Amino acid sequence: MSGKLRKIFADGKKKLVGFASAGCPTVKESLEFMDAMLSGGVDVLEIGVPFSDPMADGPTIQASSQKALSSGTTVKDVLSICKTLSGKYPKKGFVLFSYYNLIFHMGPEKFAKAAKAAGADGVLVVDVPLEERHEIKPILDKYGLDLIPLVSPATPKARIKEILKGIGGFVYYIIFKGVTGTRTELPKDLKAKVAELKKTSPLPVAAGFGVSDAAMAKKVANIADGVVMGSAFVRIQLDEKLSPDVKAAKAKLLAADCSSVLN
Repeated sequence: MSGKLRKIFADGKKKLVGFASAGCPTVKESLEFMDAMLSGGVDVLEIGVPFSDPMADGPTIQASSQKALSSGTTVKDVLSICKTLSGKYPKKGFVLFSYYNLIFHMGPEKFAKAAKAAGADGVLVVDVPLEERHEIKPILDKYGLDLIPLVSPATPKARIKEILKGIGGFVYYIIFKGVTGTRTELPKDLKAKVAELKKTSPLPVAAGFGVSDAAMAKKVANIADGVVMGSAFVRIQLDEKLSPDVKAAKAKLLAADCSSVLN
């Protein structure tokens, strides 16, 4: 495991984890958009690998995946984006956010080797449960890549313990049950859930799924070690009324606004 993601969280400051869809609406435009996010203050970038059946994602990220696939975006394009950005921002963290079908099709070994060469620090595989993790985790370990675990409000305590065994990087805590998408209020038990999670593992906890703006990000940061924001960025990516330059400017501003209130 790389340890880089843990180091990013190690200074005790709250971190902004931002998600955007690679290839939406084009590879070039998504690269410029993600560059703006990092420039604005995103500490860890989750690069969404477009997939035809993104079952854990809500309508916004589903639409961005379809747009990226329509423009012909491939896994090779995603890795190219990662390589460019990781080279430009060596102190930032990079996580490839994918479904297992794409990794399986490419071959887990080939994928992990290519991800490492592209400067990725971790991989989040949405649809691989604990019971099937042996198919991918040892290979990611071999190439020094963290497998980022997902824990939800419905995950039993005993299962959380098993999920977090031998894991590096950070824990992605899903604030809400259901699919991705912005919300307006946080669940009342969020503080207790994150506290319980932190008792189970020393890993930093980044909480997301539904964080819509800086005000909400600040509330989450008061509880967790990091805030994950995805759909709010992707909505900007999908806005056809905006030029690429304006989209990038808005992404940078959103990242800066959120980053400024986290600490």
